[in-house]
Amino acid sequence: MKMKFAQTVLLAALVGGGALGASAWAMNGGGKSGCEARHAMHHGQGMQGKWEARRDARLADLKTKLKLAPSQEAAWQTFVEAGKPGPMPTRAERETMRERMAALSTPERMDAMMQKADARRAHMAGRHEAVKTFYMQLTSEQRAVFDALTAPSGHGRGGMGPARMRS
Repeated sequence: MKMKFAQTVLLAALVGGGALGASAWAMNGGGKSGCEARHAMHHGQGMQGKWEARRDARLADLKTKLKLAPSQEAAWQTFVEAGKPGPMPTRAERETMRERMAALSTPERMDAMMQKADARRAHMAGRHEAVKTFYMQLTSEQRAVFDALTAPSGHGRGGMGPARMRS
């Protein structure tokens, strides 16, 4: 009797463990490590399309609520273009970048990081100018709407980071 019970328990454990293992394998992206699967899910090329679609929807909503005049269209287009992020590097490009950085000496790596920071700052400066130019084209009522919809929402990553346009 004890032997039959032990065999039943062992069989149940094996079947259950196999089911859990299969579901974990599927959740991890078909055998990728957990980190790789999460990265692919959150940073893959498909995700960039979703981010762009959300951004486009938020911008369309903002434009509708601002009720822009035809004379404000050029400033709007400059504002939208300045806010576009660059293309996401592919996984192969990121790997190549990591390998290139690993081959550099520490001062060379720091120089490369400073160059990247300078490029980001230049992009931010261009966006800053476009926002200021667009903002100056708005009426006081439109400015109130713009301020309310682009204020930091406090959601995600502890509420820090770039403002998210709210509906």
